[in-house]
Amino acid sequence: MNKKTDLGTKAFMFDPAAVATRLRDEGPLVRQKVPFIGEVWLTTTQQHTAAVLKDSANFTVRRDDGRVVGMRWWMPATIRRLTHNMLSMDEPDHTRLRAKVDAAFHRRNISTLEPRIREIAERMAADLFKDGETADFIPAFARQLPLAVICELLGLPREDHQRFMGWANGLTKVNGLIAFAMAMPGLRAMANYLQDHIDHVRDHPDADDSGLIHALVHDENGEPMTKEELLSMVFLLLVAGHETTTHLISVGVYALLTNREQKDWLAEDWSRAGLAVEELLRFVTPVQVTKPRFARKDMEFGGTTIRRGDLVMPTLAAANTDPAVFSEPDRLKLSRKPNRHMAFGTGIHFCLGHQLARLEAACALEALFTRYPDLELAVDSADLQWRERLGLRALERLPVRVG
Repeated sequence: MNKKTDLGTKAFMFDPAAVATRLRDEGPLVRQKVPFIGEVWLTTTQQHTAAVLKDSANFTVRRDDGRVVGMRWWMPATIRRLTHNMLSMDEPDHTRLRAKVDAAFHRRNISTLEPRIREIAERMAADLFKDGETADFIPAFARQLPLAVICELLGLPREDHQRFMGWANGLTKVNGLIAFAMAMPGLRAMANYLQDHIDHVRDHPDADDSGLIHALVHDENGEPMTKEELLSMVFLLLVAGHETTTHLISVGVYALLTNREQKDWLAEDWSRAGLAVEELLRFVTPVQVTKPRFARKDMEFGGTTIRRGDLVMPTLAAANTDPAVFSEPDRLKLSRKPNRHMAFGTGIHFCLGHQLARLEAACALEALFTRYPDLELAVDSADLQWRERLGLRALERLPVRVG
């Protein structure tokens, strides 16, 4: 079957499990058409999603000529500048680039950030209602926390956070050609800002700067990154380092406010936060689909003939609601164990920032619900608007108040 994608609709964002079930009924691979990319095979089971992501020999993110899958000739040069990152690379370039930043995101190094993350989360919780009895939780808290943390980690100035928020918010709204065109000025401004900052750091090697950008610019170990690779890496870390966690926190809070018994179970004992975050990662799945992969040969896969050159898009939202893996997959159950979700993907592109995202989410939930145990939605849940953005599950706004 070949039809317009179900994955960018508000119905899917509101209830991914229901749409994934319908797609799964058509088979483990379903042919659909998605914006900007064209026709793809969507995976609908965890087995087939994992198989594609782990098989980096037969499924690659670049074509034989080196072009990134999904990149079209008409896309602006700025887009091309930002594709020289590890998410858009196959081996061996992927491992070469990831090695430059891998140590900074190891559990041991991330755990040292916990006191600072808690401090930021508690301050933002305290300021949540400073402007009134209701607040939009997303810009006031959910976006601010991960943005503040990743900017500190990178060494970007605090006074520029609001600019980053505006740029990132524009990117999240891209769901078609018009929105794509409207987002380009912000994307260019962001890329130019980051390049200017990198140049400044390069020109001041002796500056007292412990940020990751400084470490990358002046790294003398191994093969140096090109100018394009360095810009693309910093852009990726900044955007991916806060955007997906923003929606994990915001949609996670929405899920808890609409499942009060689960929220109360968590609030009884905050040592349960680790379990809770894993289930929210599964239930929310902030990144709904990964980059499409290019089939490098003809093959039989999932009972379907895949031709060389076909695009296969691993669907994490379907993998995380697969009844073959999870009992009652459409139900939020914070005590779920084991929880073999794929919110961070798998294979060589397994999310670099998984430890940081987990820690930020746990700190955010505890700071928020410890201070506001009676927090509630300020509007009916049916009135909330979901962004029609393929690949990212995001709310437009999340108005809250204290009951």
